[in-house]
Amino acid sequence: MSDPRHTLDLYGHSEAETTFRQALATGKLHHAWLICGPAGIGKATLAFRLARLLLNAENPDSAPARRIAASTHGDLLEISRAVDEKKGRLRGEITAADVRPVQTFLHHTATEGGWRVVIVDGAEYLNRFAANALLKILEEPPPRCVLLLTTSAPGALLPTIRSRCRMLTLSALSDADMRAALPAISVDVLARAHGSPGRALFLSHDRDGAIAAFVAEILGGQVRASATMALSERIAKEAEGFALLCDLLGEGLADRARSAARHGDLAKADLAARQCSELDTLRRQTEGFNLDKAQAIRQAAELASGS
Repeated sequence: MSDPRHTLDLYGHSEAETTFRQALATGKLHHAWLICGPAGIGKATLAFRLARLLLNAENPDSAPARRIAASTHGDLLEISRAVDEKKGRLRGEITAADVRPVQTFLHHTATEGGWRVVIVDGAEYLNRFAANALLKILEEPPPRCVLLLTTSAPGALLPTIRSRCRMLTLSALSDADMRAALPAISVDVLARAHGSPGRALFLSHDRDGAIAAFVAEILGGQVRASATMALSERIAKEAEGFALLCDLLGEGLADRARSAARHGDLAKADLAARQCSELDTLRRQTEGFNLDKAQAIRQAAELASGS
């Protein structure tokens, strides 16, 4: 998806935006907001939209808006997972060192005489030390500052952090909003995205449907060893290939577990649930330790192919 700093269009979530605007207009703006919802539905986009509102940057041609887009606005600080330079991907957590600049930032006078805004994107990734550091800020916030936290897993946050935030819960986008947001994406992909533009873009990496077809063969117990060898090598070389295969395979196993449970086949439901858990472990280990993805794909096919 586009960088939220540069994304001016917001699809869906008008109710959440209205709630925030009304609080600001009535002088009852809470100092911390927790923006919750499924991955890829625009939580960070909303957070930056609210930041532009507070910083008089709603006009995209204004100087404040240009500074936000260029990451040079003195009254806006974004905290998120940093890139691991050695592995070339996002780190698995937000650390205390990442959060430390917030304290200094919030105790400086606003450079433009108004609000100071902190966006913590992906608050569920705060490790224990980072969460405690942020909690201290939430407990004693300075005046005219607003913290906007986004999360796909509010249950992963400290209860004390959640209790100090006003919650904005975002829902999946409607079909109409999905079509408006992503007019170039196929109807089939949009239907499988569950109202998440981010997921639709993720699914669109499977341009020829080969990964989805391979997953269907695995789940149907029809995969051939020769096909697995060739496809695993191809999928592993694609930028999002391994992640997409694991995502689709995990979704299929979860559906199998739910269906079996509904029909009273508890043994089959338990097997599918265990396969799903083992797949998740395989994915985390492969990505965390930079293991051979082609080999991991073959392992994933083997563990999921049994019925």
